[in-house]
Amino acid sequence: MKQIPAILALTILVVMAGGPPALAVEPDEVLANPVLEGRARAISTELRCVVCQNQSIDDSDADIARDLRLLVRERLVAGDNDEEVVDYIVARYGDFVLLRPPFQPNTLALWLGPPLMAVIIATLSVLFYQTYQRRRRAGTGPEPLSPSDRAELDALVERIASTNPPSPSSVPRSRFRAEIEEGLKPPPDPDDELPGADESSDNDTHAGNADTQRQT
Repeated sequence: MKQIPAILALTILVVMAGGPPALAVEPDEVLANPVLEGRARAISTELRCVVCQNQSIDDSDADIARDLRLLVRERLVAGDNDEEVVDYIVARYGDFVLLRPPFQPNTLALWLGPPLMAVIIATLSVLFYQTYQRRRRAGTGPEPLSPSDRAELDALVERIASTNPPSPSSVPRSRFRAEIEEGLKPPPDPDDELPGADESSDNDTHAGNADTQRQT
């Protein structure tokens, strides 16, 4: 139920956006000659309001837009054709006053400005989103220690460091530790003869000779 007002408001905005623009031309601006008035309206739709966001003087309620509309009608009443009226306005305000300025070196900013702004805004949006995601992922980790916890941890570390740790030889070895240490020792080299092996071999030789002499 809470979504109904939001949907209704969105629908109203869409309808208002899709409807015709508000009529900015005041009744006292309209020329008595319908032909001249039609030409004035057509010219006004091609001229930019210099203080508005990409809006024609025919749709703008700004004071400068009203002054330009009156100037257009004055030039038409004076006998200028449409091109002369536009040239007169451009001579006073520059090519920026045209909603569709000619593509030339001095109007590159007008042509390339909106696409560049769109690219910049998109890039900043992506960077902002990535920064937000990194901060969000960082926020899911462990919470930082409070000052009291950090002080307690530092005191514990200092207390442990101040005590003399026992030497490794004085610590009794567990059965598992002894087995691990024995397993880490290298196997005996078969080339190395065991102590007393030569003496045992000599004794066996003398015993064999004695048995042979008794048999003879």
